[in-house]
Amino acid sequence: MPRDRSIRSVLIIGSGPIIIGQACEFDYAGSQAARSLREEGIEVILINSNPATIMTDKVTADHIYLKPLTKKSIREILEKHNIDAVLPTMGGQTALNLCIDCDKAGIWQHYGVRIIGVDIKAIETTEDREKFRLKMLELGVGVCKGRTAKSFLEGKEIAQETGFPLVIRPSYTLGGTGGGFVNTPEEFDEALNRGLHASPVHEVLVEQSIFGWKEYELELLRDNVGNVIIICSIENFDPMGIHTGDSITVAPAMTLPDTAYQRMRDMAIKMMNGIGQFAGGCNVQFSLNPDNYEEVIGIEINPRVSRSSALASKATGYPIAKIAAKLAVGFNLDELKNAITGTTTAYFEPALDYVIVKIPRWNFDKFQGADRRLGLQMKSVGEVMGIGRNFQEALQKACQSLEIRRNGIGADGQELRNQDELLHSLANPTWNRLFHIHDAIKVGIPLKTIGKLTRIDKWFLKQIEELVQIEEQLEEYDIGNIPTDLLRTAKEKGFGDRQIAHLLHCFESEVFNKRNELGIKRVYKLVDTCAAEFEAKTPYYYSTFDTENESIPSNKKKVIVLGSGPNRIGQGIEFDYSCVHGVLAAKESGYETIMINCNPETVSTDFDIADKLYFEPVFWEHLYDIIQHEKPEGVIVQLGGQTALKLAEKLHKYGIKIIGTSFDSLDLAEDRGRFSELLKEQNIPYPEFGVATDPDVALEVSKQIGFPLLVRPSYVLGGQSMKIVINEKELESHIIDIWKHLPDNKVLLDHYLDGAIEAEADAICDGENVYIIGIMQHIEPAGIHSGDSYAVLPPYNLGDFIIKQIETYTTRIAQALKVKGLINIQFAIQKDKVYIIEANPRASRTVPFICKAYDEPYVNYATKVMLGAKKVTDFKFNPTKKGYAIKEPVFSFNKFPEVNKELGPEMKSTGEAIYFIDDLMDDYFLNIYNERNLYLSR
Repeated sequence: MPRDRSIRSVLIIGSGPIIIGQACEFDYAGSQAARSLREEGIEVILINSNPATIMTDKVTADHIYLKPLTKKSIREILEKHNIDAVLPTMGGQTALNLCIDCDKAGIWQHYGVRIIGVDIKAIETTEDREKFRLKMLELGVGVCKGRTAKSFLEGKEIAQETGFPLVIRPSYTLGGTGGGFVNTPEEFDEALNRGLHASPVHEVLVEQSIFGWKEYELELLRDNVGNVIIICSIENFDPMGIHTGDSITVAPAMTLPDTAYQRMRDMAIKMMNGIGQFAGGCNVQFSLNPDNYEEVIGIEINPRVSRSSALASKATGYPIAKIAAKLAVGFNLDELKNAITGTTTAYFEPALDYVIVKIPRWNFDKFQGADRRLGLQMKSVGEVMGIGRNFQEALQKACQSLEIRRNGIGADGQELRNQDELLHSLANPTWNRLFHIHDAIKVGIPLKTIGKLTRIDKWFLKQIEELVQIEEQLEEYDIGNIPTDLLRTAKEKGFGDRQIAHLLHCFESEVFNKRNELGIKRVYKLVDTCAAEFEAKTPYYYSTFDTENESIPSNKKKVIVLGSGPNRIGQGIEFDYSCVHGVLAAKESGYETIMINCNPETVSTDFDIADKLYFEPVFWEHLYDIIQHEKPEGVIVQLGGQTALKLAEKLHKYGIKIIGTSFDSLDLAEDRGRFSELLKEQNIPYPEFGVATDPDVALEVSKQIGFPLLVRPSYVLGGQSMKIVINEKELESHIIDIWKHLPDNKVLLDHYLDGAIEAEADAICDGENVYIIGIMQHIEPAGIHSGDSYAVLPPYNLGDFIIKQIETYTTRIAQALKVKGLINIQFAIQKDKVYIIEANPRASRTVPFICKAYDEPYVNYATKVMLGAKKVTDFKFNPTKKGYAIKEPVFSFNKFPEVNKELGPEMKSTGEAIYFIDDLMDDYFLNIYNERNLYLSR
């Protein structure tokens, strides 16, 4: 059936600010769905309160509403537009919950809006744990023994019937919020209470625990006539008991017998058909008994695109959200083209001739005192994906992508050797258990013991054991006598040059030169959805060590844009927004664009954004090999946050052109001593400071400057390890802690301006001309990280005298640093005097916020300035200035109930929303202004 012509306009509901459990995978899904519908001539109206996303950008939809995700906002939009249908499946749990609320309030019915992509009955069946359980029993799908409790008393009765150990799963929650395992009656009361409170409908499923069973997921798509395809099977490396968002996952499934896969497949189709008739995507999770491979249990079903859909899309090259949106408006699978081959239909199940490994990225160091154990409640803030010809290569590439100062899995001198600590880590999973499995094998702990403690499949453990054996073989040689076959094997198994250099006791560059001499070179393979059975039209590549190369460089002038790697606190989706706009601007300027990134959740790693996508770690060795292969004009490092900026020194050293601001200027801004000299020359005030390289020097500096001090390492993002200290004892303790985690960093000691007002400015500069795109004033006092502060654009009570100082200093600093592109400067204002806190000559967290508030494509302009295609004076700036825009930080403290909500110099927010007010008497503003000192801490 072709497109339903009665659907002329569609409302897409976004997912709101990024929180743990709901990240930028929904920006990716929403952006792709909007583009997909607009291709069909459908008018797209979009609501989302997140300013940092591409989804809320003019390039995505016809009408964008940056409003809170509430029934009131939906009503306002429906009054303005004649909307035929709403698509709620692209915005995670937030969108589904809002869709249900609007349905219950009769809003859709009143305005004549159809719900497409899912039906309400399906949402209720899957989200209401008891309805789901009964439906599965009706369909003949195995489920755990147990039932739903709506009260404390009922929960106690079910526990008595079922027996311990138990699992508690609250209804209508996201990322496993409020869920957990309960092993003894003593723990039960507290866990039940927590679960009932976490559920918005105060209902929990109390069921038998299948802790330690194997976990799998299938991604499905179904059309209007009932055709169903399985896009991807995903196997969890970690067993049941760890939330799938906190689990390492592998595609395709590695240890699943075909008979069990066929059974799961049939069950998944039966489950999707059983919950309701709708056209769209679905994610089904199963558990399998590892003792007999016979018992398969349905865990849950999500009738929407999910985190796993984004992963499956990037893993297979099959654009799930794009196709799901087209199915929702009436198309069938056999009527749509496969976007990658351009010849086959979308009714064609992807086949993989490579392996992908996803590893979550955690940020426990931001939450002092947090319970770091992994369980049913998701705690990771992002994820990375590695693609390789085998599991080991993909695993090592994923480890290199994490940006936790590891060069792969082990072989980097950071191994843990204490047996008791290793055994404890294996039995109590936390973020570094993967590395500890490697270390345990290395110190001789038997695989049987590791398997018993972790319940991880023996096949995976044997794969890691083989990597340890290769390490041991490498250690027997040096760079001069290493056998070619062994070096080739190590590279094929994903070992980085740095790891090999560590084992051979030589430099990374020597390994690079040696392998190139021996002809052991990376080649690039296509992600083609069809295991090379059909020719792929889409340039989406990964590297491996093989003979045939499928990426043929063109002779066009080209530029590489470096992505920002995994989401983490301090570096989120706002940098992906900048990267996507950078790519689009470079295309407009006549360049072939090449994107390098390893984050499966993002729009920048969509295969049709850049002219060429390399899904690779943003890691020196991979970057350098791509540069050698593609020979670009240069590399853009300003848009990918600290990830990209940290590679500037290496690029400079190797003579590779950095597009825009020079390495010397980037380094000058980071080097506190040099930067202060520049400020002194420009007659610009800054807080007194000192630099320390050991504790004795730090104590001397503290005597000269005086307490309180703001203490931080250089070259970090998101205020990492930044703290206010008030005496020598605190100072000593904190700097020892910094050097333990960041051994080579200088420590900066600034005099803390107590009670100062904080402000920041973003500007574009072409080396001479400067245009300030926005000045924001923080509501909280200086001392709370800018990412955790409410910021108001334009400032709400800074007088002309102060604004003039900010404008003058911003212009002078940008010119003195010879910035070509973007710069962000932060200020502290005390007694009408403006001090410079820091300058960042790159895209900042606040740039997308200003772009949305003023409705101007500033990243596009800045990229054209970096490329030398335009001067600042070539643009006609015309910002829409009406009232005030407030940047509202959003936190995920509910995932760490044992951590107090305290705010200080180290950033803790996971996302942000934008809120518009007409004037300062608005209740919203007055409320947050009154609370400005509430959470200030050190």
